[in-house]
Amino acid sequence: MMKKYISEAPEKVSEFAKEFNFEVLRPYYDTETEEVMKRIAIDQTYHKAMAYLWPGITPEEAIQKALHTKSPFEFQTGYMHHAIWTIVNNTAKGLSYSGIEHLDKDKSYLFVANHRDILLDSAILQIILDKEGFSTSEITFGSNLMEQGFITDFGKMNRMFMVKREGTVKELYDISRQLSAYLRHTILDKNVSVWIAQRNGRTKDGNDVTQTGLLKMLNMSGDKDFKKSFSELNIVPLTISFEYEPCDSLKVQELYLSSLHSKYIKAQGEDLNSILTGIQQPKGRIHMAFGTPVLKELDEINNNSGNENEKIRLLAVAIDKQIHQNYKLHAVNHIAYDLLHATNVFETTYTKEEKEHFLTYIHSHIVKMNGEPEMLKQLFFKLYANPVINKLG
Repeated sequence: MMKKYISEAPEKVSEFAKEFNFEVLRPYYDTETEEVMKRIAIDQTYHKAMAYLWPGITPEEAIQKALHTKSPFEFQTGYMHHAIWTIVNNTAKGLSYSGIEHLDKDKSYLFVANHRDILLDSAILQIILDKEGFSTSEITFGSNLMEQGFITDFGKMNRMFMVKREGTVKELYDISRQLSAYLRHTILDKNVSVWIAQRNGRTKDGNDVTQTGLLKMLNMSGDKDFKKSFSELNIVPLTISFEYEPCDSLKVQELYLSSLHSKYIKAQGEDLNSILTGIQQPKGRIHMAFGTPVLKELDEINNNSGNENEKIRLLAVAIDKQIHQNYKLHAVNHIAYDLLHATNVFETTYTKEEKEHFLTYIHSHIVKMNGEPEMLKQLFFKLYANPVINKLG
């Protein structure tokens, strides 16, 4: 039987969570939905989104749809389910998934995921969970994206919780402790799954690597037993693969500019532009692969490793191994690998026409970009080739 998600404060609160106030972080509760949806119903951004995702809907119908939504779960399944399937159907050549049969509908998991698109990575997870009869999850959302007003209301109704990313060294330490406690509280006390990216920000070069800092943060709320601390989080590596990388030209442009300057400074509105580009850009085929809970690996790490830093490093390696092996490669990845290395190792996996199409695709982006064309081309090759390199080990 699927566990029913009710977004209210749980009766049980573990000892590790009692010292923290999660009010600023948490998604909205069911009891807050009516007031929030009243605000959303009269926001012009809401009506613009509805016109795009529900062609033909009248303003009055859009208002009534908002006012009849009674919970964040209904918002996810009543709004986001349709919206994300519309985006997938309009911009992709198909969505497939694998491995979900290894998960239990009555358990909660921490999905540690590679991160390729700001919105779609976690949103596609939700529609798959919903389609397969699982409860949807809560979702991490960077404070840099959580502007006051509609975006905050939309995010928290979509069961997103805020991850603060700025502050002094002491403030960031306190923020990490609070976030760690909230994640563990959500999984253990609320019995609700969580999506979190394996690193801060999206992978820009196609090289999916779990940051050890993330795992150290997760361990802050655990006890001194390394195995128990991570076992109770029920970590499941999650891999999303896009045939055509969302925002590929924006990522390559950022990498190019970063190579010229010591620090890349985002322009105002750049994150919003990336969200809109990710939604609208053709993506080819999309695949999401659910790994198996990282439990056996924890046994091996705990029994054979030395200090905690080494255990953390090996846990990151174990997560990455599943993410890399579960990445679904396409012709464009093999083409990019051969072009990057000036070889023909994978020439039997693609046609001459596919290779020419990929080169034309890259050229069509480069001519609109700022920078030395050959260097930009090599960055494109790396972006698409790195999943192959990682899978080869």
